[in-house]
Amino acid sequence: MTQDKLKSSKPESHPPPLMRAIREAMAGTESVQERLDGFATAIQSAMSVRVASIYLLRPGAELELSATEGLKKSAVHKTRMKPGEGLVGHVALTARPLNLADAPGHPLFSYRPETGEDPFNSFLGVPILRGGRTLGVLVVQSKQSRTFTEAEVEDLLTVAMVLAEIIIDDERVGGKKGKLKGITLAPVRPETMEGKAFAPGLNRGTAHLHLPPVSPANLLAEDVSEEQARLEEGIAVLRASVDAMVSGEAASLSRASKEIYETYRMFAYDRKWVGRLREAVSSGLTSEAAVERVRNEHRARLMKARDPYLRARLHDLEDLANRLIRALSGEKVGPGNRTIADDAIIFARELGPAELLDYDRKQLKGIVLEEGSATSHAAIICRALGIPLVGRCEGILDLIETGDDVLLDGETGTVHVRPVESIIDGFKLRMTVKGELTKAYDALKDQPAITRDGRKISLQLNAGLLVDLPQLDQAGADGIGLFRTEFQFMVSDFMPKLKEQTALYQGAIQAAGDRPVTFRTLDLGGDKILPYIDPVPEENPAIGWRAIRIALDRPGLMRYQLRALVAAGADAHLRVMFPMVTTVDEMIEARALFDREVDRAVNLGLTLPKKIEVGVMLETPSLAWQVSAVCDHADFVSVGANDLMQFFFAADRDNARVSDRYDPLHPAALSVLKFIAHQCDRNNTPVSVCGEIAGRPLEAITLTALGYRTLSMPVTGIGPVKAALLKLDAADLSATLEPHINVESRLSSLREIVQDYCTRNAIPV
Repeated sequence: MTQDKLKSSKPESHPPPLMRAIREAMAGTESVQERLDGFATAIQSAMSVRVASIYLLRPGAELELSATEGLKKSAVHKTRMKPGEGLVGHVALTARPLNLADAPGHPLFSYRPETGEDPFNSFLGVPILRGGRTLGVLVVQSKQSRTFTEAEVEDLLTVAMVLAEIIIDDERVGGKKGKLKGITLAPVRPETMEGKAFAPGLNRGTAHLHLPPVSPANLLAEDVSEEQARLEEGIAVLRASVDAMVSGEAASLSRASKEIYETYRMFAYDRKWVGRLREAVSSGLTSEAAVERVRNEHRARLMKARDPYLRARLHDLEDLANRLIRALSGEKVGPGNRTIADDAIIFARELGPAELLDYDRKQLKGIVLEEGSATSHAAIICRALGIPLVGRCEGILDLIETGDDVLLDGETGTVHVRPVESIIDGFKLRMTVKGELTKAYDALKDQPAITRDGRKISLQLNAGLLVDLPQLDQAGADGIGLFRTEFQFMVSDFMPKLKEQTALYQGAIQAAGDRPVTFRTLDLGGDKILPYIDPVPEENPAIGWRAIRIALDRPGLMRYQLRALVAAGADAHLRVMFPMVTTVDEMIEARALFDREVDRAVNLGLTLPKKIEVGVMLETPSLAWQVSAVCDHADFVSVGANDLMQFFFAADRDNARVSDRYDPLHPAALSVLKFIAHQCDRNNTPVSVCGEIAGRPLEAITLTALGYRTLSMPVTGIGPVKAALLKLDAADLSATLEPHINVESRLSSLREIVQDYCTRNAIPV
């Protein structure tokens, strides 16, 4: 990998002539049309060309000539073309500059006689981009047949970026003067977007872009030499931080880990990327504006790519750009320190767990993502904190501006942007009803979940971070049925040290008091990738090298964690379970590792836990049919319903096309769940269910009817599930379902049967 050296040559202090002309054109309070006309005149004069034209995209996806200096003025707002049509349309479609010495000779040339462009030969068109969205095309032409220089192309790209931000800002604050005839580039219409509900809840709030665009006031540099020095300093800080990752303690965790850091560092030292930043600053932009411009170029091109590898590179470049902007600002972001409004709804393409925790949860009303999944780290944390999250809202970032009014429906996956009054009124009514239900659930907080026929059900929380722990008392939970230990690893840039792991586990045990806490050892792989462990490329990562397989193949990491757990459980009740066990032999091997750490503690004279229970997480069909055998080696069994169902139905739960194609209340699925509960009961081995189905009332009462007495769920599920259980006669529901849970069943789901039963017996689901 070649590492280019930071440039130290000092450029001219003053912005280039074109930038000075643009700065002058920005002055004053003209309307958008007048400002566009001024831009065209300034560009034509400063670049010494015969024509400068601005084409903007209409709502009907047509490019319209909106301002010109050199073509016939009568063609303004009349000449139109579609993306892909003509040279201008080609620039819009590809989001790339087009530089031609003989434009009329190009096969895509489209002659428009009304513009009077007959005598012009040379053509330079650049896209007007904002956030990866193409707003239009900026064109210059001249009679002389020549190819424009790289410097001229760079200058025009810079002007295009400035133009995009100015037009959007003028539209937003300019009132009637901010309007163009028939064209609206800033999103202003009411919009309703359908996504996927990943964390429940209803909230109204104000949109806050996770990565807001650079404001027009901070686009152009006052002193180019000073700005280049700022950029070089920012690049140096960025590279130092990436170098630290490569040489740091975490990078030595495995042989492969250095390779992923080296790949990431390659982007930080990439000559082309850094060169584009330097060119943008040299053209008169601020460093932040330069990062934004280069980001827009990459995003616009890569989002058109179908190759998954190329689209994945967008993630790396986005992250690198974000890090550089933080380095430029000197921002040191910590948990809860990012400034947002009191009713902020965050909009982002994707959000990692560390980025989510940067926001103050008291101010955060919801999250909307263009990507995401129900099992993503952000989704799991949101469910734990009771923050609604809607994901897979493709294209929503193009429709939102910071400050927009938003109605977020985490129940149906709907997002209303700039809603009309009728939508607001209906939403307020639903929020009122939701609020009354929440009060009713709070009133049940201290009441045990006992069914009408006397079955006491333990309702426990899924957790993973210290921020989850206050929910124990607030929800009236009976304990923590699933503590996801990998969360601590995923929100850290480096592997947590032994003391840090021990402190977290001790905190969970202390917060629970006399209530049980079940720690799941690291469940890595699949969608859970650490920044300091190389993600092994796999065709099917969900059924690949993950969880217990990694732990047994790399026992050093597993023993390190088990050592922390044994230390944390000193003089307390310690419950540990192993994830994704597929065979009894794996359970035996994993338990042997745990026993070695207990023996080590004994030999060192350390204080041991008062009671130790070691269990298994049953998530695979193979182990389901050996549940009796695994009970010989496990003190308890926890059914990981999410993975068990996806493997049972061969449907990837992270794949939107197939994740909704099965119902966990299918008689075949229920027969497996019933079999597990029955076999555990025969072996006197406690069994529980943790997963999404445990937190949904309809599924929860069905699990209870099958024989499960412990359910672990997100905090938002405890109130609704308890309310349903208090009205349930479990034996009666069991008798209702019994005839349908067998190999002779012809039903595709028992959901309607359970729903009808609830309706007849007034069970709130």
